[in-house]
Amino acid sequence: MVNKVIMEVAGEDTIQLVTYLKGKQNISEFVIAKDMKMEINTIRNMLYRLLDANLVTFTRKKDKQKGWYIYYWTYQPHNIEHLFWEIKKKRLEGLKDRLFREKHNVFFVCPKGCIRLEFENAISFDYRCPECGSMLGQQDNAGLQTQLSTEIAELDKELSERNMKRTVFHEPKPKAVAKISARPVSKKKK
Repeated sequence: MVNKVIMEVAGEDTIQLVTYLKGKQNISEFVIAKDMKMEINTIRNMLYRLLDANLVTFTRKKDKQKGWYIYYWTYQPHNIEHLFWEIKKKRLEGLKDRLFREKHNVFFVCPKGCIRLEFENAISFDYRCPECGSMLGQQDNAGLQTQLSTEIAELDKELSERNMKRTVFHEPKPKAVAKISARPVSKKKK
């Protein structure tokens, strides 16, 4: 799951960098580039993508000799779960948008599989494939709509279950009431 999330938010090439950063803290970008045998600009590009996804943090210190800032990077694995659920939410919204388009449009396809066009675009090409010139045929997308509806229902259920787990409140146990015992008031003898 971790690699899939990293790949989704920062690109497949960053997985190797994250693997390198695991368990390390405040590693100089120059050390990273040297150890991974990569150009510093490539490493910086990957680090910035990871930073955009909140998977790394940095501190910067000024090099007293050169006057440049050197950045030291640390991997933040605790943000993976949040990103995982954010990706699912975005996927759900994308599927809902796609289902809406599938339900409210008529599509035409090339018999050779070159292209799929909405009605308005098919008209502009005189119902001919712009790739091969074959006549376009109307597509029955009922199966696709069913498939999208199923995926939406599954994702919706998964996200709802997660939200239910997060919002379940446990009522606090009532505090024990201290019993006040009546102490006999001792009278001082005179």
